[in-house]
Amino acid sequence: MKTKDQIEITGDNHISTSVETPLRTDAFKKTDDEKIKNIEHHFKMIMEEIGLDLTDDSLSGTPYRVAKMYVKELFYGLNPINKPKLSVFENKYGYNKMLIEQHINIDSACEHHFLPIVGYADVAYIPKDKVIGLSKINRLVDYYARRPQVQERLVLQILNDLQTVLETEDVIVSVTAKHLCVSSRGIKDKESFTTTIEYGGQFNKPKIRADFFNSLQNK
Repeated sequence: MKTKDQIEITGDNHISTSVETPLRTDAFKKTDDEKIKNIEHHFKMIMEEIGLDLTDDSLSGTPYRVAKMYVKELFYGLNPINKPKLSVFENKYGYNKMLIEQHINIDSACEHHFLPIVGYADVAYIPKDKVIGLSKINRLVDYYARRPQVQERLVLQILNDLQTVLETEDVIVSVTAKHLCVSSRGIKDKESFTTTIEYGGQFNKPKIRADFFNSLQNK
């Protein structure tokens, strides 16, 4: 059992223990409706515990709204049945230069404090035999963002999935985001942001990697 000081240190360091999001083996035995009902009950208790009057018209529906948001919106990416179908096509025209999808919105939540992580992702790959529909990259980024996250894990999850479906190591993922657990608590730094980068294949070459970042500067 961790002490309270150890718990605080873990949260401030944003430690990630695995590329896979930690999930219980029975994570999806309950239906979404069952989960919403249970979360609604427990969030009502949290609100009451901090002293809020849930008989007020403005607050009475909040437990349900929060529960529905957690299950259906903010954390829908936890459930693998919600994973987007990644349509890939033969690279019949032989395109073999870098393809970049820039400034993909990131709306996530820190798994240590459940506060928002907001920013954007830039993703590129160099096609071999397959190409992917552009909107599928955006959908994949959103899917992995919509779960309690640490940013280091997020870039790896996106990278690994794209490398698998495209059958190439030549992928790079960069995420730049503001963390409300930094700006709203702790140090309360309103201006800083975090950038994480993962890549493989040809992007290990400094020139290819530089071409990617130069393209982002020219947007």
